[in-house]
Amino acid sequence: MLSNMRLSSRTTQLLGWLAAALGPAVLTAALVHVRSPEQRDYVFVYLGLVAVLGVLSGLLPALAAAAISFLLVDFFFVPPVGTLTIADEQDIVNLLAFFATAGIVGLLASERRSAVLRGEALTRNLRQTNAELARLNKEQAVAAQAALTLARSQQQIQALQEVDRSRRELLANVSHELRTPLSTILAESTSPLTWLGDAAEPERRLRAIAGEAQRLKALVDDMLDLAVIEAGTLELRLEPVRLADAIEAAVERLHRTSPGRRVEWAEAAASLDVLADWERLLQVLDNLLANADRFAPAGTPIEVRVDAQQPGLVGVRVRDHGPGVAPEVRPRLFERFAHGPTDQGAAGPGGTGLGLAIVKGLVEAHAGSVVLEDADGRGASFRFTMPIAPEQA
Repeated sequence: MLSNMRLSSRTTQLLGWLAAALGPAVLTAALVHVRSPEQRDYVFVYLGLVAVLGVLSGLLPALAAAAISFLLVDFFFVPPVGTLTIADEQDIVNLLAFFATAGIVGLLASERRSAVLRGEALTRNLRQTNAELARLNKEQAVAAQAALTLARSQQQIQALQEVDRSRRELLANVSHELRTPLSTILAESTSPLTWLGDAAEPERRLRAIAGEAQRLKALVDDMLDLAVIEAGTLELRLEPVRLADAIEAAVERLHRTSPGRRVEWAEAAASLDVLADWERLLQVLDNLLANADRFAPAGTPIEVRVDAQQPGLVGVRVRDHGPGVAPEVRPRLFERFAHGPTDQGAAGPGGTGLGLAIVKGLVEAHAGSVVLEDADGRGASFRFTMPIAPEQA
């Protein structure tokens, strides 16, 4: 039986690699005869093929299909057609964005496949446990142990089902977040050159492409940070950090993108050392300030307050004067891609929808906590804590 399973696994792997090699070619043969003015939309068909291969065959065949699709799209659909030469720099950005997106889609799909395979393995274990329970039902002690094993297996199945649900939701959310910037990049880089009489049009297109590329990079960076946090592999370089220096640096970074936003804070109250990783503490402050800046009306300040109400901990409160957080969003505010009407967790302009989830993970990794406080209906107030450095505790 084991040898049959191994043979079946090898056959599945061979079929997966065969599909990865032939699938893009067959798809290209079909698409090359379709005369459509919107040939840039063909990349979404290739992305679908990569996602299917990731679910059915795993990450490596999906990545192989992505690489082959990359070459075929370049050869058949990117001018000059019929060569692997790329004449336009925007097409390079287009193809690299397609390959990066295909790799992410293949990775997420393969992770879902792994979860399904683990679920199937646990299902087989559950069936074997049931058979063993039927055989040992006359021995109470052994039957009780088998029942315990069964309960644990059911819990594991439920946990894997929850993981699979989360993976599917993540894949749907990531696909949604990726589609808009990718479509903009493709549209701006492949649209007919109708702007020859307008000298400002090329610069506008390049700015649009660069902005959406930055949005893609921010999403990928946040996903990688969240993956490290959720895997429990986050490494911190803890050292005494002057809290005032961190707040000042975060405010300066905010002013690079929002020079007109006023931030009110008292340096004297923040003149103490916390035990923290400088880069990660700055990331927490950056995310909270950027979140407040997105939702606060123009001309209103962001308030940063520091207090030490708990022994050994210092609290930092970031408050804006925006619309606040919708009540239905509050229970899941710190979840990834939390969305709702006028809610601070949504991926607003310039946001990825992962900022507050990352803040929660980073703060808890420092043995602190973060909460949404009651702001009396006037904006949103987030308060997080950090441990005070030992010499000041």
